Amino acid sequence: MTLSRAAGVTIRQATLADLPDAHRIWRDAIDAYTERLGAQPMPRENPGVMRLHAHCIATDPTRFQVAVRSSIRGEGRVVGFGSAVDRGPLWFLSMLFVEPGEQARGLGKALLGALLPEDLDARVLATCTDAAQPISNGLYSTLGIAPRMPMFNCVGRPDFDFAWPALPEALRAVHIDDHAAWLASRELADFDTALLGFTHPADHAFVAAEPRHAFALRTDDGRLLGYGYAGEIGRLGPIAVADPALLAPFLGVLLRNVQPRGASAVWIPGAAGEALSTVVQSGLRIEGFPVLAGWSRSFTDFERYVPISPGLV
Repeated sequence: MTLSRAAGVTIRQATLADLPDAHRIWRDAIDAYTERLGAQPMPRENPGVMRLHAHCIATDPTRFQVAVRSSIRGEGRVVGFGSAVDRGPLWFLSMLFVEPGEQARGLGKALLGALLPEDLDARVLATCTDAAQPISNGLYSTLGIAPRMPMFNCVGRPDFDFAWPALPEALRAVHIDDHAAWLASRELADFDTALLGFTHPADHAFVAAEPRHAFALRTDDGRLLGYGYAGEIGRLGPIAVADPALLAPFLGVLLRNVQPRGASAVWIPGAAGEALSTVVQSGLRIEGFPVLAGWSRSFTDFERYVPISPGLV
């Protein structure tokens, strides 16, 4: 599809060879507005973002699109990209970025149009955007993806002597050693379906391969009341619990049981106020701008669910 308002630009499905360009555009586009606000430049390389892009193109190849500008010599330069994932009834926009010099020409809107499902009314539409991006938030709001909840990036390590709220005596957190059996289990599928409205074993496999250690929250008779992941490189999530009161103590279990090489980091929804307050009291700090989670209609209870990241539910 060629854009009438941006002559010489074509939108096509991405390939793995486009991912370095997607990473470059993501970094440069964020730097273009955050540096004006006093933030430090993004690292030249972010392996986590590269892995996320590879995961999205692997699970939803037609939902990863790039905008390519042709030169006089016929060569193409990737100047924008967008990726989304389909998870049951949910369409989730993972990322949408355009080179700073190519912005305000309709590329973002055209990329979004190439990513959207055909029947918008039949799907839940959702995304997470930086709170410092009013233009993007306005664009998504025109589709009913209204900003509804902040999410906060909590970074650091808890104080050694912090008194975490305790899990109920009848519950225990069990380390999951057999990831293959866990990902294929009916109990995990049923738990996700009840909480999220869909299953997403490929996303569980993605975080388990990082690696992030998986823990199941079980009653004495073995019933599953939650699960959570904590990574050796520091990232936590997804975390899901049957009762909001379990989220803060379960976060304590995850942070205490997995010692990362550096700091821990977890994106906590604003709806989970008690968990957010507890994590900050423990010694972690809120870093950077919050992101705004938006959706066309509610699809999960964020008092009970901590997503993988702002780019993947």
